[in-house]
Amino acid sequence: GFLYGWGLFETMRSYNHRIAYFNQHLQRIKNSCKLIKMQFPYSIDKLKEIIIKAVKLSGQRDAYVRLTLWKSNKGTETLVIARKYQPHSLKKYMQGFRASIYSFRKNEDSFFPKIKTTSYLFYRIAYLEAKNRGFDEAIILNNRGYISEGSRSNIFLVKDNQIFTPALECGCLDGITRKAIFDLAKKYNLKIEEGKFSLLDLHRADEAFLTNSLMGVMPLVSIEKQLIGKGSAGRITKFLIQKYNILLKNGT
Repeated sequence: GFLYGWGLFETMRSYNHRIAYFNQHLQRIKNSCKLIKMQFPYSIDKLKEIIIKAVKLSGQRDAYVRLTLWKSNKGTETLVIARKYQPHSLKKYMQGFRASIYSFRKNEDSFFPKIKTTSYLFYRIAYLEAKNRGFDEAIILNNRGYISEGSRSNIFLVKDNQIFTPALECGCLDGITRKAIFDLAKKYNLKIEEGKFSLLDLHRADEAFLTNSLMGVMPLVSIEKQLIGKGSAGRITKFLIQKYNILLKNGT
């Protein structure tokens, strides 16, 4: 696992002692084990028990939780990290993220976008490049020039009250919070469409937002210093932030 980056991870949030989308995270990493020829070390119920115990031992009501599995000579090793969750400030959710465009592109035909592998260098360098330039996130394009995802997030744009997001064939991760947005859109009769979108589509959007399991829904207000819409959190983005936070409070 160390020598070849042969491993997987899931990053989760424990809210009020409950891990959001617990089953979905564990099922995804189990499926990923099959894809990279790695043995799943426990039953899902047993792995749940281990993670819940780690969160309890951490003493944190709201916790950052990371599960890592990696290949060893004996089979599969397991590590669970549970520590204090450090949320973005409410001010940041009001201001939104500013993003840059990563200078390298990703291969949308690879199986890597389908899994959260510990071979994470591509995404980490994308994020560090953005941070070093004063941005919050990096937007990654695929080899065909379409938007794929952020270095740590899925991306959505809104135009004429309809939500759009890159299709999985664009090389983006099938994110857990991404799926939650689809569920919320269905519940509240919001139109959502997957497809292939260019930077021009993003520039012309009325609003945009990013999602992942730790930050939930974060407004995206500019790309390379060009404002998206009015350069602030849009109406639909604010609505989804509110509804997603209700999901967390009620348990998922």
